[in-house]
Amino acid sequence: MIYSVSGKLIHKEGNLAVIECGGVGYACRTTQTTLSKLGKLGEQAFLFTHLAVREDAMELFGFADRDELACFELLITVSGVGPKAALAILSDLTPNRFALLVASGDSSALTKVKGIGKKSAERIVVDLKDKLAKSNPAIKEMPASAGAVGTDELSEALAALLVLGYRQEEVLPILAGLPEDAGAEELIRLTLREMGKRK
Repeated sequence: MIYSVSGKLIHKEGNLAVIECGGVGYACRTTQTTLSKLGKLGEQAFLFTHLAVREDAMELFGFADRDELACFELLITVSGVGPKAALAILSDLTPNRFALLVASGDSSALTKVKGIGKKSAERIVVDLKDKLAKSNPAIKEMPASAGAVGTDELSEALAALLVLGYRQEEVLPILAGLPEDAGAEELIRLTLREMGKRK
């Protein structure tokens, strides 16, 4: 098992980064998120890796952080979701946003990812909801009643909305669609506004 690669970034394109370590170039399939975090060609780079071994090929997948790697490894445990689909999902969604969508049961949001159909999205939510809530250390958890949610800001917003009497299944889909960099107060305000429109 190759745990990580560290060396000079010598090539990147599409969903591929090549890192030279000790004179050997390691081609790592990766996400757009990780590619955006890598520096310029010739600079030092580090990736956590997952080695996929099949009968006809061996592929190395690289990620900028452990959260993204953990999500990738969870996704490929779902029947019908291969590495290519997992990379597509994680190119569109951060691990925290993905966890929020799964926790809220919002499979329709996953169908917006290229190559993910309705059945695959539903299977991902059903298969991973409990795993994300209970066993994935890379995803921060709320109290048991609130399920798995990403950032502290999201967690704080969800907790406040639950105190106000809203149900988790009402507010999680809304929170999942809000800007990830918004503060807790802004998330609460936007969620309440959206809830008002639905009455």
